[in-house]
Amino acid sequence: MASSPVKCGLIQASNVVVPTLDADKMTEAEQKAEVLKIRDAMIEKHLPMIDDAAAQGVKILCLQEIFAGPYFCAEAHKRWYHLAEDAFEGHTVKVISEYAKKHGMIIVVPIYEEAMKGLYYNTAAVIDGNGKNLGIYRKNHIPDIYPSFQEKFYFKPGDLGYPTFRTDYGTIGVYICYDRHFPEGARALALNGADIIFNPSATIAGLSQYLWEMEQPAHAVANGFFVGAINRVGTEEPWKHGHFYGSSYFCNPRGQIVAQANDQDDALVVADLDFDEVRQVRNTWQFFRDRRPDTYGILTK
Repeated sequence: MASSPVKCGLIQASNVVVPTLDADKMTEAEQKAEVLKIRDAMIEKHLPMIDDAAAQGVKILCLQEIFAGPYFCAEAHKRWYHLAEDAFEGHTVKVISEYAKKHGMIIVVPIYEEAMKGLYYNTAAVIDGNGKNLGIYRKNHIPDIYPSFQEKFYFKPGDLGYPTFRTDYGTIGVYICYDRHFPEGARALALNGADIIFNPSATIAGLSQYLWEMEQPAHAVANGFFVGAINRVGTEEPWKHGHFYGSSYFCNPRGQIVAQANDQDDALVVADLDFDEVRQVRNTWQFFRDRRPDTYGILTK
């Protein structure tokens, strides 16, 4: 692992294309064309932001949850299945992999994955600085919260556990959106060696905002790692289900927020993170020495 500090980045962004309000009046071919138009527009929006991150020296970058589309889970409609693609050979991952290689930058790329025909996951691919896909994480906890988070219509719960990805700069873990409400997976990622956890999200004011700066710093403290928390911004038509409040941030293993965006604007959040702090904090708080897994059997019942 390279010596610290490592410059890391997060991108929060609003959607750029308004989907058709009444998709049922469109043919399936028209629905697919519109969905892919949105995908391509969102990719194009992010490419200059990735270039900006590279210009600032970012070595590890994370994009927001299913960054190449709106948060479509506010409705249950099959048109959004057209956004799903292969996590290794799909269009989105291929484009971002070229940018990762161009800049020698590790990029966490959240996508809507089609694992096989008709089987879909909420996924993030971790692309190394040489453009190689190091592997994927599939969101484990899938919400169904009325009226705006109908994710069980779209996603099967993840089946890959809590993998981590070793890079030249540090070991990366991914925990997607609703996952962050479950401390067990955060601990599993720590036990699997993560120095930093990225949590790409899409979450709205009036529901989760009071937890936003509470839960993930708590995970950082309990596990002695860094967290990069990303949330999109804006109100996405046509559903008007809530305002995405941005406020993306990095926090350190002591739970201190060290860089943060505002709650309204597209933003690139950049911070120099010293992964040596992971060891320093864990040598002070010996949570991994003192934990008692032999007493935790109830957690698996």
